[in-house]
Amino acid sequence: ANFLALKDIDILISKGQSIGLIGPSGAGKSTLINIVLGFLEPQQGQFLVDGQPVKNLRIWLNNFAYIPQSIFLLDDTLCRNIAFGIEDEEIDNNRLWDAINMAKLTDVVQNLPNGIDTTIGENGARLSGGQRQRVALARAFYNERDIIVMDEATSSLDNETEKEVINTIKRLKGKKTLIVIAHRLSTIEHCDVLYRLEKGSITQAGTFQQVVNSI
Repeated sequence: ANFLALKDIDILISKGQSIGLIGPSGAGKSTLINIVLGFLEPQQGQFLVDGQPVKNLRIWLNNFAYIPQSIFLLDDTLCRNIAFGIEDEEIDNNRLWDAINMAKLTDVVQNLPNGIDTTIGENGARLSGGQRQRVALARAFYNERDIIVMDEATSSLDNETEKEVINTIKRLKGKKTLIVIAHRLSTIEHCDVLYRLEKGSITQAGTFQQVVNSI
């Protein structure tokens, strides 16, 4: 039997808003993100940006930073990992340091033997889990992405490190649009709106208190 991955989804995301998505595995959270990113087209209904369908996927995707659970890092310098894919002579130093400060990586850089020119090892072996997440955030800031999607991005971190990453995210409220998929409620406590997805439908929507207190 065919079943719909998502049905009757009606969500409006405003610029600068933070949205939390919760629900069991297979509830449709990733499918919903793939529609927002433009990778999947809804069979019915529409996905609109400023009232218009997305015409150019490439341009639309330039708005996004996607931060998954395991971050892809090069066995290269911290600098090159933040200014990912940009030639050395093209790297804008002011922008780089702004990104480092915003992602709260300044202390990390000061503790590395060669600062931003320190090689961080295969998949960031020199860094802790939380530091790797913050490198991914710094990358998003350097590239001036307006929408940050975090997909279970803190689920493998210990509580202390998760707090650090969440505090970094909290400071983005109103500045960036955040879409956070999470199992842990602590990750989305600060979100403006929570949506609970179950079997492809939104079963609850509201503030953290409204959604969580009714469990």
